[in-house]
Amino acid sequence: MAIETTVFDFKISKTFDEWRAVYDSEDNKAMLKAGGITSLYRGLHKEDSSRAIVIFQAEEGVAMGMWNDPEAKVMIESSGHIYDETAITQWIDH
Repeated sequence: MAIETTVFDFKISKTFDEWRAVYDSEDNKAMLKAGGITSLYRGLHKEDSSRAIVIFQAEEGVAMGMWNDPEAKVMIESSGHIYDETAITQWIDH
C-alpha cells in the first residue's frame, strides 16, 4: 500500500494557541500513533488567524479514516477546528 500525504486546511473558532493545545495533547498524539499517522506539520495561516493547516502521512486511506471516526470528530471539534470548514487534499508519491 502507498504512503499518502493528507493536507487539512481549515478554519478555527478559537485562538491558534487554544487549538494547538488540543492538537499537541497527549490524547491526540496517542490517537495519531495508534492509527499509524505521522504529523509532518501544523501551522497558522500567515495572513488569516482564523485558518490553520495540518499535514499527515500514513498508509493510503488511514488519515481519512481517522477524519471520519465519530470519536476523533469530538476531539477535532473540541479544539476549535470547524469541521465543516475544512478543505482536504490527498497526495501520493508515484
